[in-house]
Amino acid sequence: MFLIIVLGTWTLMHVYLLWRASSVSVISAHTSRWALVAAAAALWLAYPLSRILDRSGLGLVARPLEFVGSAWLGVLFLACVTLLAVDAITLGGLALRSIAHALRGWGLLVACALSLVALVQGLRPPVVVDYEAPLAGLPADRDGLVIVEISDLHLGTLIGDRWLARLVDHVDSMKPELVVVAGDLIDGNVDRVEAFLPELKRLRAPLGVFAVTGNHEVYAGLDRSVKLFEEAGYTVLRDRWAAPAPGLIVVGVDDLTARRQFALGDHPVEKALAGRPSGATILLSHTPWQAKEAAKLGVGLMLSGHTHDGQIWPFGYLVRFTYPLMGGRYTVGGMTAIVCRGTGTWGPRMRLWRPSEIVRITLRTAKA
Repeated sequence: MFLIIVLGTWTLMHVYLLWRASSVSVISAHTSRWALVAAAAALWLAYPLSRILDRSGLGLVARPLEFVGSAWLGVLFLACVTLLAVDAITLGGLALRSIAHALRGWGLLVACALSLVALVQGLRPPVVVDYEAPLAGLPADRDGLVIVEISDLHLGTLIGDRWLARLVDHVDSMKPELVVVAGDLIDGNVDRVEAFLPELKRLRAPLGVFAVTGNHEVYAGLDRSVKLFEEAGYTVLRDRWAAPAPGLIVVGVDDLTARRQFALGDHPVEKALAGRPSGATILLSHTPWQAKEAAKLGVGLMLSGHTHDGQIWPFGYLVRFTYPLMGGRYTVGGMTAIVCRGTGTWGPRMRLWRPSEIVRITLRTAKA
């Protein structure tokens, strides 16, 4: 059902763009309708075909095709947004009839300009965003402990080992005491990411590297994804807790979005927190759901990702309906929740107004 909805939406967006673009006089005067249909069909096929070819071991063909197809995904979204805005202003062409077609042409130019800006921003390295988080139960000798969170790297065809090497160097230069990988390290092909194992092993911290699975680890193959994390030396928290230091407990759950998609409603947060010792508790959950439940169960800090903070504006306004905790810092029932907007990108290497980020958190002993 999920696949049907995605492909149906993908198809409707192409049909809408084809319909509106063909009404722009400059385009219709220089391009036949059949040429537009052929171009739309090729672009519709590019991204899904690239993923199929990559899984079939045809990486040399898949990589350029995926770059074009994923970039088109971003361009298509922005084009549909601008054209819908024009249709809202002109009431679908019923108002301002003399200039409606021209406005659609200008809308497409605006979409192209925004796409170029988004591509430049998406290819830039992630910025570092700093937070201080008071944490109840944190021992006094751990005041000032630094955690670095990275999330949603989406390693694979478009984001590879050279990008990963620069990221690991950057994280290492920050000298964190603990590193968190908050899911979606893998995009869709475990085979490809297994080749990056030497770089993944370089990600280290004195108190360890802790990881949880994201929905893309589930899609790529959960067992193989977890095995890769473990081979890299990461402690994978699958509905369980670990104590990297006395008085500091790190808890992790398998992805909540994937759980909902596969109807696995088994109270993972409660299960993961059960039996933990006393001390400051940090919850790692790829999807920023069940924050209120976590706060009631005594979690002091929740670290998540998944939303990309919308990645390409104004997509975030739609994402917020499903994920109210979108990006940045929130206070939920006295608990601090921090949602990383993504260290990498999903799909198009594009971001509009929301750069990729590495999150650095300095823990503080909560005052009584």
